[in-house]
Amino acid sequence: MESTQRLVQTWMGSGRDAEIDQIVTGFSGGQTSLLNIVQALGEYLTSEEDVLRTKGVQLLGTVIRRCPPDKINRQATRVLLTFFTSKLDDTETIIPALNALVSLTTLPNFISADATETMNALFKHVNMKAHVQSTRHHVFAIVDSLMARHRDALKNMGDSFLRGYITLADGEKDPRNLLLAFSIARVIAIEFDITNHVDSLFDITFCYFPITFRPPPDDPYGITAEDLKQSLRLCLSATPLIGRMAVIQFLEKLTAGNPVTKRDTLETLSICLPVYGPGVAQEFSRKLWNLLKLEILQPTDPDTEQKALDTTQVLINTIYSSEVADTGESYDVEGLAKEICEECLEVLREPEKSQAKPAIKVLGALAGTRPSVSRYTLSQAIPYLTNLFKSLDELLNRPQVLLLLGDLLEIVYKLPTSPRKDGEPEGTLLLSPFKDDILGVLLAGLKATETVGPALLGLKKLSQMKGLLEDDEFTIVVRNINDVLQSDADDEDTGEVVLDALVTISSIAPKHIEEGTLPLLFLSLPDRTPARDAHTERAKIWRTLSSLTKLCIPPSLFETLVVRLSTKLELICAPRNQTDIVDVEAASAYAHSILKALATTLDVKITSKHVDVAKYIDRLLPRLYHLFFYVASVYEPSHMVTANHRVLEVAGQIITLVVQVNPIERQQVFAKALEAAYHSGDPKALSQGIQEIPMDVKFQPFGIPSQRDLTALYSAAVIAFHNGVTTFGDPTDPQGLTKVVLDDEYTPFQRDSACSSMAALLNKHLDGQPETFLSQRKIFWDTEIADVKQPFNRRRNALEGWVWITKALVIRSHPFVEWMVNSLFEIFDDENLAWDAAKAVGRVASGEDGILTKRNHAVIRILHAQKYVIAVLPKVIDGLKSSTPPRQTVYRIALISLITSVPKQTYIGQMETLMSHLLRGLDVPDMDMRTDLINALLAIAESMEQREPITTHASSIIAAMLRSCKFSEQPTSPALRIAALRYLGILPHVVRYEVLHPHKSIVIRELGKVLDDPKRDVRKEAVDARTSWYICSPPIKETL
Repeated sequence: MESTQRLVQTWMGSGRDAEIDQIVTGFSGGQTSLLNIVQALGEYLTSEEDVLRTKGVQLLGTVIRRCPPDKINRQATRVLLTFFTSKLDDTETIIPALNALVSLTTLPNFISADATETMNALFKHVNMKAHVQSTRHHVFAIVDSLMARHRDALKNMGDSFLRGYITLADGEKDPRNLLLAFSIARVIAIEFDITNHVDSLFDITFCYFPITFRPPPDDPYGITAEDLKQSLRLCLSATPLIGRMAVIQFLEKLTAGNPVTKRDTLETLSICLPVYGPGVAQEFSRKLWNLLKLEILQPTDPDTEQKALDTTQVLINTIYSSEVADTGESYDVEGLAKEICEECLEVLREPEKSQAKPAIKVLGALAGTRPSVSRYTLSQAIPYLTNLFKSLDELLNRPQVLLLLGDLLEIVYKLPTSPRKDGEPEGTLLLSPFKDDILGVLLAGLKATETVGPALLGLKKLSQMKGLLEDDEFTIVVRNINDVLQSDADDEDTGEVVLDALVTISSIAPKHIEEGTLPLLFLSLPDRTPARDAHTERAKIWRTLSSLTKLCIPPSLFETLVVRLSTKLELICAPRNQTDIVDVEAASAYAHSILKALATTLDVKITSKHVDVAKYIDRLLPRLYHLFFYVASVYEPSHMVTANHRVLEVAGQIITLVVQVNPIERQQVFAKALEAAYHSGDPKALSQGIQEIPMDVKFQPFGIPSQRDLTALYSAAVIAFHNGVTTFGDPTDPQGLTKVVLDDEYTPFQRDSACSSMAALLNKHLDGQPETFLSQRKIFWDTEIADVKQPFNRRRNALEGWVWITKALVIRSHPFVEWMVNSLFEIFDDENLAWDAAKAVGRVASGEDGILTKRNHAVIRILHAQKYVIAVLPKVIDGLKSSTPPRQTVYRIALISLITSVPKQTYIGQMETLMSHLLRGLDVPDMDMRTDLINALLAIAESMEQREPITTHASSIIAAMLRSCKFSEQPTSPALRIAALRYLGILPHVVRYEVLHPHKSIVIRELGKVLDDPKRDVRKEAVDARTSWYICSPPIKETL
């Protein structure tokens, strides 16, 4: 007791939590009792001094709140309740007493009788309007706690509880309290008998509608307007008893409200109407429809229009919710649905008017309601539209009629799956009776130029209805669309719509496309290359191949595409007589287009995870290799279409795409065939074709100059192998690829192929012999790159190979990376290779080569770019700070190359340090590097990250960008000028006005000069940038 007395006295003087914790610990452990605590507080609880009395009640309440609930028995609970409720009539102790009651009501020994006594005390002593928010919040918290734990006791209080609570809640304005009040009111409306208090309960809830609360900036409570709206809607939709009063108020809000209020009202109506029931909905149906009609037929904004359509659906569903079980046969309804349908059909009498589209939306909304209403609506709308199309008086309006019919079909197509007939789509069930009429007018629409577009859109939507069209009907549709395809082949706009419809059908009924459409398209591809000046024919070829690319995605159609285009490719590249190839360049362009169509289609199929792609390692690649091998072995260089580098590149893309999706076992078989062809001189091991490769012709792609370009097809396969595929020879120097990289007798195209192969093999197979690799690289560096006696071209080629080897190691975070990159820094003093080495610092971390990718099964470690930047960036910065001006330029090049090659997240945290160096980099003579740098800075600015460095260096940035965006000053490229203008255009959005204000007039004047730039794209960017600076102004100060 003495200890408790001392702790109480100490707390009364200090107010520290330490004493309370000790009291609670003693009470919980049995060292003191609740009686001892009350006795120790005795003089304070009854003190005539307001401060002491308040603190005494506060201390007792705090102890109750913190102590374990099971430590307070029934007798203590009863005594404490009596004490705290008696303190509610004391204005000095009411706040701590309410706080204590919040905790007390949660105790296990707090019974129903206590709940009744607590509520009566609140009703008697608490005047809510006289208290601040926090005090009122305690009251709502007590009611909420009792509602959750002793709801039956509150129900038994009957009207006295309802009257008392309504008095407590009336006039509350604080959003924190309203969230509790709304949840309490919802429970009361649902579970209590509110018959005698409907008006009062409605008054204390609907008075808050609509919610206009705007949370203050940096609101610590995180309460949003949406939270309050959702809570109030749940409250208003809790009981049908307030339905009539609520709808009257909703009508008033819809009549006089602004767009925001209208949208809120419409959303709330959609939630409340089903609860209010068909009686209330029917009573106000005409008034509601008249207001909804205004928002739909004369829309002010799309959002409000959509919400009005949604509410219309809810209204109809509610009115007809009591209809008898659907028989699936009746096509007649009465009431509002019929009236709305008649009104919409009246609007559709003038299909060219602006209200026709909204009327179709209304009919679509009706079609998505009750089955009887859906059937009636479509039974009226579809025959009306089809008859309107057939009417001779409406010939000029036929396009509009078909567009309206298409819109209705689109809405019906999106209806949910029907539960009534084996999951068949609802749209199919609804449209089946009218299918013939719809199909008839759409096919008729294909016969006229002005209606062909809308008719195609309608046929596309009709085809999407699962199970609606029969097989023979698809045949008729495809045949008629093919007629349009042939007759309007030169009309690009119509061609796009035709293709869109055919693509849709190809995904549903590919057989009809294969039998009807593909033969026409393949027939339009000539077997011989058109002349250079045959522009129309060449454009037709391009359109046909583009159409085939989009159509032949399904497996059966793609197989046909592969066979037909492979045959066409052989006719173009390897005709019977070499002299048939009159123009090699034109033939190469044609061959490139064919191969590109195959590559594009393959890429789409792989992205869509089609499993049939893998089989073309046997069906396409042998034929493709054979074509290139045969031409290289037989044809004269002047007639070799396949020697064109662009043709080889796209053929390589096809090989890579097919190989990469095959399993490791199949890749291993393919790798052996590849090795036999390229390293053992046996092309037949890899290729298959009708035309025989002469036996007396040697096949050595790595040796014979005329065959060396074929190494690109070797690399295309190698880069796509899994790392488990057995490699060819020593992986540290696979099959002597180093020789190809170094020797000048090989072309850049051939060296690039060798580099990509070498990088891919090293990336996937280095683990086996790292010591050998390191020793070989040291010898390679010392003898081929560091040795200044070597010819410049050989050193430069060797450095390029070094870049690719390092790149292969960087993405797998190999420990040798540090040594290999440090070697690059060692030749920064070499006047011949310094710039190449500096650029290499960034290039080795670039992941945009499309070769060392996950899709090609490269070994890629997580965060490899971050690790590389962490290791290299400090060295570059130190070099910038410590080196002399000539060498600083080299380090600056290295910095630019690094920044433009890695993700911005890897260096953005150091922009304060980097910005000044990067700005100096805008003066380097390499225009491509300057362009890449500005684009990197632009990406940082657009991400709204690290604004402070931009603000700090705003003057320098503006000056540098103005220099870079002008055509007449230092040498610039269009890409550089566009990048600089875009950066200038974004500055007003990321830098404070007071910083930019001194430069505004100068920037606007200088940008005016750029408006005379010879490039249109540059002029457009100049206009946009100038506009941004024109509208740049100081922020408007808010006034109270």
